[in-house]
Amino acid sequence: MIPDTFHHYKRNKCLKNMLDAADAAVFTVGDSSGWDFSVGNWTDGKHFKAGDVLVFNYDPSLHNVVAVDLNGYNRCSASAKSRTYTSGKDRIMLSKGNHYFICSYPGHCDGGMKIAISAS
Repeated sequence: MIPDTFHHYKRNKCLKNMLDAADAAVFTVGDSSGWDFSVGNWTDGKHFKAGDVLVFNYDPSLHNVVAVDLNGYNRCSASAKSRTYTSGKDRIMLSKGNHYFICSYPGHCDGGMKIAISAS
């Protein structure tokens, strides 16, 4: 038999998760321009937290979104461990910590299609 305190804990944790999700914000990367070469300063003045969702809108025949580490961000390169998104309407939920996204099409990241985000 599971003690009542366990059920109380699970119920409270579930309620907290629901409230956290209700407080989450949805950010469209690049605003109305979408994920393109002008996103370099898009994060300026924005505050991100765990649970927030980034929406990447783009033409999938021209771009992609790759979640990379700091090294991949600095070098504009994806590793075998990088996750690549290709739908053109990608939704990515942030966890606490630093997140880095690039377009891996040749020349695109070097041309400014990359963002770094820190979520609290």
